Amino acid sequence: MTTRRAAVLGSPIAHSRSPLLHRAAYAALGLDWAYDAIDVTSEQLPEFLASCAWPEWAGLSLTMPLKTDVLPLLDDVSETAQLVRAANTVTFTSQGRYGDNTDVAGMQRALREAHGAEWSPRRGAIIGSGATARSALAALARLGIDDVTVIARSPERAQELVELGGRLGVPVSLGAWESTAPIDADAVVASVPPGAADSLVDRVPQTPGVLLDVAYGDSATLLTQAWTRAGGRVADGLDLLLWQAVDQVRLMAGLDAPVEAMRLALSADREVPHP
Repeated sequence: MTTRRAAVLGSPIAHSRSPLLHRAAYAALGLDWAYDAIDVTSEQLPEFLASCAWPEWAGLSLTMPLKTDVLPLLDDVSETAQLVRAANTVTFTSQGRYGDNTDVAGMQRALREAHGAEWSPRRGAIIGSGATARSALAALARLGIDDVTVIARSPERAQELVELGGRLGVPVSLGAWESTAPIDADAVVASVPPGAADSLVDRVPQTPGVLLDVAYGDSATLLTQAWTRAGGRVADGLDLLLWQAVDQVRLMAGLDAPVEAMRLALSADREVPHP
């Protein structure tokens, strides 16, 4: 039988830990599948997608900005991906290309796991206003959050989140990046690149809620370090990467993902320095 293929696309993409997670899942499931990291730009995406034929190709994981760029190239898109205008997952079938978003559910799971007990959060905050922030807002809404404050450098760009909050039934207010007020919320998602929220460390509250910082690298960001020192619970980008990959494996392979095998592979990799 021909080995099926899957890959993560982006540019740059060599740093991605997605191959580690998916390969660990395939091994645990006994699947003779290949999963690669392939450098693909927005301009190259249409041609690359056209080369991905079913049944050889099972699916793709996408990084930004491909999550948004891919939408008009798909035959069908999930309700979640349509809502947040981002598909981080493409699956191939005999009927065509299907786009989905596993970031939203991944954020929910990462936040709940970090909290570690029964939890009914009411106030949310999002740092940033890009595509990841849209997924974060949907995740907070599904956690039962009543209102969300968006802390963004560009109020104009953040206005899109106010409109999305209206569709989700969650009031969204805008907070100034330069404010000194504590980020006082039950659940906080930092949706910006590594280091971009360093200037907000002085706004860590005395009694922090749960923070998900989607950035990941060889060391914790200054924000997550300050949050932890203040006694807050923290999830990072690798926690999100795990949980969004769990649903990707299910979508691509049609099987329940081996969460612990994937977590073990990721934990071992955390101990290895990366250039």
